[in-house]
Amino acid sequence: MVYYVEDDKNIRELTVYALNQGGIDARGCADDAEFRRACAERTPDAVLLDIMLPDADGLEILARLRRTPGLKNVPVMMLTAKDTELDTVRALDGGADDYLSKPFGMMEVVSRTRALLRRAGREAAVAEKPASLSCGDVTLWPDRREVQVAGREVQLTMREFDLLEFLMRSPGVVFSRETLLQRVWGWDFDGGSRTVDVHVQQVRAKLGDSSDLIETVRGVGYRVRG
Repeated sequence: MVYYVEDDKNIRELTVYALNQGGIDARGCADDAEFRRACAERTPDAVLLDIMLPDADGLEILARLRRTPGLKNVPVMMLTAKDTELDTVRALDGGADDYLSKPFGMMEVVSRTRALLRRAGREAAVAEKPASLSCGDVTLWPDRREVQVAGREVQLTMREFDLLEFLMRSPGVVFSRETLLQRVWGWDFDGGSRTVDVHVQQVRAKLGDSSDLIETVRGVGYRVRG
């Protein structure tokens, strides 16, 4: 279990969702009080920690973790809008294992969290993911970043691949353009929703006869056929 301590509800929920979609069991905590209760219920495998919280300073929480038996060896990554060199040094000197400045992309925070868990020897916190995803004639291998249509390999750009993978992980579920922008491009992306339409068109073109795999739900968004 990974705890993410962040008082901004939108950022917290989006990040937890991204971690869960990446196969990482995660839970959000709005403040230090909730984080303390969560730790009492279950010891985390890793902690993602904001510095500026309403009821405590993140560096003080980090210091408390490092002197608490049972928690002092839990890996911690600071996620914060403070991005000066001094802030980074203070966090790392205080015992943080990694440091990521806002705004950050969802793919990066998932990747860094995986690395955090691996370095700590806590791979068990990462749920088993299928080696491949299949919908109709389309098969996608997340780890290999390969896509085949009826056995024929299809070349996708990085963002096209991420978009298709995200949709294929939840067949039948409709996602709005805004949600896809947040989940695939990251909450800090400032492009318009037209970006999603363009990428969907490009993926459909490359899927050829299986282009109808991605369905348009009028007035809502897109889904992969369930």
